[in-house]
This record gives sequence, C-alpha cells and structure tokens, in this order.
Amino acid sequence: MISSTLSSPPVISGRPAGPGLVARFWSLAEVRWAAIATGLFALGGVAQLLESPPALWWALYLACYVTGGWEPALAGLRALPERTLDVDLLMIVAAVGAASIGQVFDGALLIVIFATSGALEAVATARTADSVRALLDLAPERATRLLPDGEEEVIEAADLAVDDIIRIRPGERIAADALVLDGASDVEQATITGEPLPVAKTAGDEVFAGTLNGTGSLIAQVHRPVGESVIARIVALVEKASATKAKTQLFIEKVEQWYSVAVVVATLALFGVPLALGAELQPTLLRAMTFMIVASPCAVVLATMPPLLSAIALAGRNGVLVKSALVMERLADTSLVAFDKTGTLTTGSPRLAGVHAAAGVDTTELLRLAAGAEDPSEHPLAVAVLTAAQERGLPVPPAGDFDSTPGHGVTALIEGRRVAVGRPSLLDQLPDHVAAETRHVVTHVEGAGHTAVVVVVDGRPWGVLALADHIRSRAAATVEALTALTGATPVLLTGDNLGAARHLAAEAGIADTYAGLLPADKVDRVRHVQARGQRVLLVGDGVNDAPALATAELGVAMGRQGSDLALQTADAVLVRDDLSALPAMIALSRRARRVVKANLLIAAAFIIVLVTWDLTGHLPLPLGVAGHEGSTVIVGLNGLRLLRQSGWRQTT
Repeated sequence: MISSTLSSPPVISGRPAGPGLVARFWSLAEVRWAAIATGLFALGGVAQLLESPPALWWALYLACYVTGGWEPALAGLRALPERTLDVDLLMIVAAVGAASIGQVFDGALLIVIFATSGALEAVATARTADSVRALLDLAPERATRLLPDGEEEVIEAADLAVDDIIRIRPGERIAADALVLDGASDVEQATITGEPLPVAKTAGDEVFAGTLNGTGSLIAQVHRPVGESVIARIVALVEKASATKAKTQLFIEKVEQWYSVAVVVATLALFGVPLALGAELQPTLLRAMTFMIVASPCAVVLATMPPLLSAIALAGRNGVLVKSALVMERLADTSLVAFDKTGTLTTGSPRLAGVHAAAGVDTTELLRLAAGAEDPSEHPLAVAVLTAAQERGLPVPPAGDFDSTPGHGVTALIEGRRVAVGRPSLLDQLPDHVAAETRHVVTHVEGAGHTAVVVVVDGRPWGVLALADHIRSRAAATVEALTALTGATPVLLTGDNLGAARHLAAEAGIADTYAGLLPADKVDRVRHVQARGQRVLLVGDGVNDAPALATAELGVAMGRQGSDLALQTADAVLVRDDLSALPAMIALSRRARRVVKANLLIAAAFIIVLVTWDLTGHLPLPLGVAGHEGSTVIVGLNGLRLLRQSGWRQTT
C-alpha cells in the first residue's frame, strides 16, 4: 500500500515511546505480519549470499510472500467484484510473476515494501483514534451536583444537564461549561484558551469543562450540554478536519487505477496475442513477465521515498520530528505560517519585565518585600516574583500571618509591615486620591501587554510589578526568514488578550494579529485564510490548538511543553522548541522535492527505455532485471545525498 503510506501520515507522539506504546503497535496484525515478512526476507537474503541450497532460500522467500502478501492480495481480490483494481494487487501479481520465472528475490522485495507500508497505515489509524480518546480524559468522569435542599450528590459528568448547580472544589477539574454563581478562584484554562496565567473567576464568569480550578471553591450553573462543551467540540473539530484532509487521496487513487489497468492490459496482451498467433508458450510468458517486472513502479517508489526519508532523518538529527514522507513533501507548499502565542512564540512562563516604584520607594526594597509576601504561594505569578528576587540576590524575608484570596492576591506580615501583593483590584480598597497615580501605572503596564501586579504596604501603594511571558530568542529572526521563504508575513492566532498579543506581535515582527480566539475561532480563521488560496502551516503547543493544527494543511507542535494531543495531531514536532528550525525545515522540503523530481525523470526514463525495448525487440531477462534494479540503485543513492548535514540551513 505505497500510496496509503504517503497519504495517511503516521501520528507518532513527539515523546519517547514507552513499553505500552510498543505493545500497542505490536497488537496490530499488520505490524506483526510486516515484521515477520521482513525477517524472512532477511534470512532468505543471507541464505542466498552464503550459497545455501536453493530450496532453503526459495522456501524463505516464498514464506515472505505468504506472510507479507496475503492481506493485500485478499483485499485486492475482494475489490475486483466492485470493478476496482489497485496497484497493490498489481504488485502482488508482479511478485508472483517474478517468482514464476526464477526472480524470487525481486518479488520478495516488493512484498516487504507493501507489508511495511500497510503496517504504517495501521499505526496511523490507531494513533489518531488514541489521540482523540486522550482528549476526552481531560474532562472528569464525575461531578458534585447540589440538590434543591442543599444536599450534595456525586454523579457521572455525562449525566449533567443544563441548569444543574455544581460545586467545584479547589484543585478539581471542571466537569462542564458553566457560569459561576458564587465563590472566587483562579482557573488554569490554558488547555482551552491558551492564556499563560490562571484567570480569576467570580460570579458571572464562564468556566470551561476540562480546565483546572485553583485554590478557591466555586458554585456554578451548567449552561451548555456536556456533549456541546468546548472540549467536546474540540474532539469533533479534530475528527472533522482529519477526515477532510484524507479526501486529498482521491486523485492518487485514480492514478493507481489508470496505471494498474494499463499494465495489466498490456501484460495480458503481450502474453495472449502472440499465443493466439501461434507463438510458443515459454518465450511468450518470459517476455510478458519481463514486461511486468520492468514496468513495475519500484524505481518510481524509490525515486520518491529515499529523498524524503533522508530529509526526515536529517531533520530528526536537528531536532525536528517529521511524521511522514507526505508531510515532508507538503512542507514545500507552505505559503503562510500562523503562530499560536503562549508556549509557541513565547516561553510559556511569566517573568518579571519591570519594577515601577512609587515616589520615594526603593525598587529593590519593593521587590524584596513582594517576594517575601509571595514566598508561601504556589501561584505562577508568585513564582515569577520570587524567582526575580532570587536572581538579583535579594534576601527573601520570612512571611507571617499569610493569607491568600483567590482572584485578588496575598497578604502577609513582613518585618512588622502588612504587605499585600495581587491584582489591580487591590486598589479598589484604597481612597481614590491615594490610588490614582498607581492606577495610571497599571494602565501603562497593561497597555504594553504585561500583567500588572500591585504591591501595597501598610495601606499605601508602593508600586507595580510588570510580568510578561517572554518572547523566544529566535522568534523575530524566524519570522523574517519565513517571510522571505513564503512571500507572506506570518500571522498570530491566540486566545490571549489583544494588548498582550499586539505587544508580542510587534516584538516578533508580525503585522496581522487575531486575539481572544477559542479553539473553534482558530479553526474558522485558518479556513478563512485557506479560502483565499493560502496553504497554511500552523505552529502551536496546547490542546486548544489541536483542531486548528488538524485543519491547517500542516500542523507543527512544540515538543518540550506541547500537550499530548497537540503532539499527536501535529504533522511535525519541534523537539527542542527551536523556532529557527521552521524555515530550515521548509527549505529542506523544497530541496527534497527537487531531488524527487530529478529521480522521477531518471526512473521514468529507465522504465520507458526498458519497456520499449521489451515491446519492440528482445530484452534479455537478466538485462531487464539489471536495468530495473540499476535504476532503483541510482535514484536511491541520489536521494541519500540529503542525509548530509550541509543540507540543513538553520536561521541564526
């Protein structure tokens, strides 16, 4: 199933395959049969090289025929009543024909190619199904529902109905899309919206199924059926996009039909017509089988695969996992690159970007007291403040009487001073004339795309800490290189707020920014761009990016911090999270395509010459086999040139 291998890329996680994954693959019958057939072929080759009795290596090769060829042969025969003839059955016939005239090695090689291709197709199907099932695990199986009398009951999440009231305890995953009725908490919803920091949720705010509640307790009312939650719609979008992508194989299947029918008709004519005219059986059969061999597409297959597989291997050595030859080939068609923000163009973790102290306040003292108050907290913002103080070598004072209020911040007694660190809402507790100057600073910090953290000491605003998710070091150079390669400046698609998105886009050199996007919105934006004729390559890292990764012509995931679903849905993975590998990968794909075109010309020339010779003259079988195998060697060696490290040209 050569064409199937190129059309259905095996979805392989960017993380190391553990024993469970190996067992999962081995449970597939196609994988087991392919492994057995390959082993028998190798044993037959060794026996032949050692000049063992012909009966031994013939038996091994024929066993390879049976183990590797029975499934495509049976599938091809079952398709015949539907008037469908594909290249798989044609190659099985060619393999049998080769054995019938003594060329059993050539036939066994064809069998091994088909068996391996069928195994890869089975792996692709299994991994795609697994990745979608894994997404559903984000949502909890059970939920706590509040009854009208105030009692609680634990029920299956699937049994929740619209208007049910649920309790969401600290640290729990939320079971349904709901509106908060009471309580306050910070909810980690990066899996849905891509926002890098937990979002404060209070009465009236929406929470999503599959997101993680923080330290507060929430009472919420389900407002969307479980089957229509954002997480459920992500599953549907991934499945729909994957199915749409598979339709591109219609043209390839038609080509297979034309080629298969043409070769079969020509072979039968070459055998039947001379016999009808009185020709002898043995030379007629020999000529027909020679035609079948020299017309077989082995050289064409090897003309395509070695360059692409060599390019895949080279990319792998440089930190890029490209999941199939089809992906490597299609990278060359990229005309527009779209980036997610958090964890893709940025590092995904907040860091201190600036300290804005009030008049008369020392910035070092401001940061030191803020770090002391945040020390007992596990909030990502607290970690960023504490890390900044430690990097500056500041001694962090111990905190007493610590208190944390979800959605607002923390307070603590530091060296006899009451220190409050938290969101700008802390200023609401102070008189306007006291907080006015600090509010202006907050507006400035947020306008620059940063997160503002206010520090209040003994009821007086001491200043504002600006926190930001830092852009990756090579992001701007990557955007510039991609613009030169594709002729279009990349775009930014993010669930984060518009201010932060525009600030990051300006740093990266991106002009078109689309912010506040949910997963379905990203899909719509990708489709809108595709409707203008662009071939989109999307780069992302989270579960929320998975539908868009599947919808785009190609999806690339960040390997180190990418979610499992993003890694499985994506067509390629940047294992080291190195954005500069993107333009290098596209350039490598275009070089591989040029080699493929050259190889196809070489392979076609050999086939045309050999077939013409066989039809118009007398092509000796040994010469036909030598020409056929020689063409495969030439194109194979030409393709292997892409293994050289010099083929990888990375942006600095």
